[in-house]
Formats: sequence, structure tokens, C-alpha cells
Amino acid sequence: MQMISLTLLSVLAASAQVIKLGRCPKLDVQANFDATRYIGKWYEIQKLPTTFQKGECGTATYSLKGPGFIGVLNSELDDGTTNSIVGSAKVKDPAEPAKLEVSFFETSPPGPYWVLSTDYEGHSLVYGCTEFGPFHIELSWILSREPTLSRETVEELHTILSSAGVNVDKMGSSGCR
Repeated sequence: MQMISLTLLSVLAASAQVIKLGRCPKLDVQANFDATRYIGKWYEIQKLPTTFQKGECGTATYSLKGPGFIGVLNSELDDGTTNSIVGSAKVKDPAEPAKLEVSFFETSPPGPYWVLSTDYEGHSLVYGCTEFGPFHIELSWILSREPTLSRETVEELHTILSSAGVNVDKMGSSGCR
């Protein structure tokens, strides 16, 4: 197990994922999350580095597919080419509707998509964390309904992440200006 963990850590570290020792933090999610108000287009403002998103000008468009099921269309520009991927998200536990699982491939396990904060019309703060042996990998996105978001709002969302131990200095801009 230790050898597998070290190998995985080496591969992921080389790809700039945010990897930490220990378990995923326990975070509060958006109270009374309403998926019907969340659907529509969101622009990526900032994100933690990922192995699967290399482009810029990222967007996520969500559509309601049924109770507890959301369609996902993620797009980004990469060297002048638009790359898109279609997936789905589902509520894991109806008692916590802001904790979703998102899938893009049938053969891979779903990943956590937790809405920590949203006002539905301006911003959304999304967090995901997956444990691998003694390590965990963190993902996070700051989203906006517009291609830009005020510095004050970004700082407020950084405070939420920082209070959970997330290194917001690793968040890079992914929006189009």
C-alpha cells in the first residue's frame, strides 16, 4: 500500500494536482441548496490546478435532468480550440443536496462536487476532495454567472477555503478577460 501511495503521489505531484497528507477536511456546504436555481451557465474565475483542465476561459453549463440529477457540459479554450466534455451529477444524499457526485466516464468513479457557497445569481464556490491512502487531493473552483467577479467576493470565498486549510495561493485564474 505504501508503494502504491508513493507512486500515485509522484504521478499526481508531477501533474500539479494539490496533494496533501491526511484526510479530507470536513466542510460546511450551502444550506438549503436548490439545484433548480443553480442550473445555467457559470464561468470559471479561479481554480486549483487539475490534471484534466489545461485550458482557459472555462465554463460549466448545468441542466436539470430530473429530481437529484443534473446534466453537465464543461468547456474550455486550449490553444485556440474549444474542448468540451459532457457528464452528469447526482445528489448523493437528499438530506445534503449541496453534496453532489459528478461523473464524466462510465468506467471511472464519480468525484465529489460540493457547493460550499452560492447566491445562485453571482457566485459559486465548489470544492472536492478525494482520499488516496494517507493522502488527499483537493479541487476547487470559484464560478460566476459573468466572466468576471469582484475582488471582494473572491476574497470572501478565499476566506472560506482558507479556514478549511486550503492553500488559496495555488488557485490560478481561469477566466477570460
